[in-house]
Amino acid sequence: MQLDTIDKQILDLLIADGRRSYTDIGKELKISRVAVRSRVNHLIEEGIIEKFSCVVNSEKVGKTVSAFFEVDCEPGSLVEVAENLANNPSVASCYQMTGPSTLHTHVLVDDFTQLENFINEELYSLKGITRVESNILLRRFKSRNGLKL
Repeated sequence: MQLDTIDKQILDLLIADGRRSYTDIGKELKISRVAVRSRVNHLIEEGIIEKFSCVVNSEKVGKTVSAFFEVDCEPGSLVEVAENLANNPSVASCYQMTGPSTLHTHVLVDDFTQLENFINEELYSLKGITRVESNILLRRFKSRNGLKL
C-alpha cells in the first residue's frame, strides 16, 4: 500500500498520542472525523497499524534496571532459545539479529539481585546458548515507539 501525505500525518499523530480522537485529528488535518476513521480502518486492514497500546514508564513501576543481552546460539537451538526468552516476564523484547545466530534481548528487572537471578537461573539454564554479552543501560537519550514518517 502506498501511503499518501494524510495517511502519514495521521500515523505521526497516532504515534505521538494513540488516544487522540478522530475528531481532533480531523480538525488538525482539516478533514472530517469520518474520513479519519475510514483511513485508520484501512491502515489497520492493510496491517500498517498493528495495534494500539499503552507505553508504561518501566522505572515508574519499579523496573529500575534495564539490560541488553547479545545471546549467541547454536543455529539449531535459536528458535527454541528465542521462544523461551520471549515467554519470560522479565524480557521486554527479543529479536534475531544478523551474525552467528544472535538474539538481541532487552530485560527489565527491579534491581541487580533480580538481574543476577535472571542471568544465572533463566538465561544460563537454556540449552544451546554459546555466548552471552551484556550491557546495562545508564541513561536514555531517546526512546521512540513507532516509526516517524
